[in-house]
Formats: sequence, C-alpha cells, structure tokens
Amino acid sequence: MQARNKNQKIRMKTTASIFTKITLSVVLAGSLAACNKPAASGTTAASTTVANNETIVFVNQDTLLSKYDYAKDVTKKMQDKGKAAQTDLQSKGQAFQRDVADYQKNANTMPADQRQTKEQQLQRKQQELQSYQQNATAEFQNEQASEGGKVYDKIADFVKGYAKEKGYKLVLTYSKANPTVLYGDATLDVTADVTKRLNDAYAKEKK
Repeated sequence: MQARNKNQKIRMKTTASIFTKITLSVVLAGSLAACNKPAASGTTAASTTVANNETIVFVNQDTLLSKYDYAKDVTKKMQDKGKAAQTDLQSKGQAFQRDVADYQKNANTMPADQRQTKEQQLQRKQQELQSYQQNATAEFQNEQASEGGKVYDKIADFVKGYAKEKGYKLVLTYSKANPTVLYGDATLDVTADVTKRLNDAYAKEKK
C-alpha cells in the first residue's frame, strides 16, 4: 500500500493543450491596433494634423487579416507548427505515463531500494518533461510574436506608401476586438484596395 501511495504522487502535468487553439490572428490584430494611434512624423502613414480638405480613410483589419494571403500563410504555418508541437508533447507524455503504469504494476514485487530508485528516476523524467514543455511553449510563443510582427511591418510599410500616393494624411484601422472607430462612411473604406495591392505584391515576392 505504501508503494501505491507513493506512486500516486508521480503525475504528469501536461500543458500540451496550449497548442490546440492557435490564435495568431489575435497577435496580428493587436499589432495592427497600433495603427489606430497617430505616431511621430515619418514613422507611419498617419499624420498628427489633418486639414479640413484632406481625406481620412480606414482599413477593416478583421477583413484584411482574413484576406491577406501573406497573413493567411503565416497563420497556416504557425498552426502546422502548433500541431506538430502538440503531437510531440503528447507522445512524450504518453511514454512517461507508460513508464509510470509499468512501475505501478510491478511496485509490490520490487525490493524497497529498487522502488526508491525507480521513483527517483520517474520524478526526474517528470521534471525534464515539464521543463521541455515550458521551453517548447516559450519558443512557440516567441516565434508567433515574431511572425505577427513581420505581418504588421509589411502592412505598415505598404500603407505608408499607399497613403502618400493617394494624398491621405490619416489612415485608421478598426476591428470588433478594438472598436476605436465606431463608424466610418463606406466611401472611406479602402480595405479592398489595400488588400488587393498587398496580395499582388506578395504574389510577386513568391515568384
């Protein structure tokens, strides 16, 4: 009975589920939200002053991120990596659980010194696996943030040139998650044109 009680202390605390829901679009949307705040001259397409005869336009970031091919490719890549990481963690976790089950099955017939040695081995494996999970999680999150930053940079760089070409002094973004713009006349919505041009540019990059 003593062995069984000790065995029950050896449990695998898995965090593999963190990879089951990939929300890269949230990261990208959060990055794009910065476009809603006019910055210093030369840093974005927005200007801190707008004359009455200048046009303010806006981009629907929900639509943009769902239709921009580069953003979709990045999301797909991260989803694939997330699934691969989840499979790897599940495989390692299952192997550990098999070791624990095998020990529990034979614990009553093992000498006390062997039980103690085996339990120490299992505890080390558990700690190693938990450390591996934490490192894998941190690595995935860092890459996710990096990829989201790349998407933001591409969009921000394009919008800067687009605004200059069109003579716009202020380009806003909005989304349901960040409703800074509560209303905008449809004639000010340049999302379709921006998305088309971004996709055209991305298509040329891929060739």
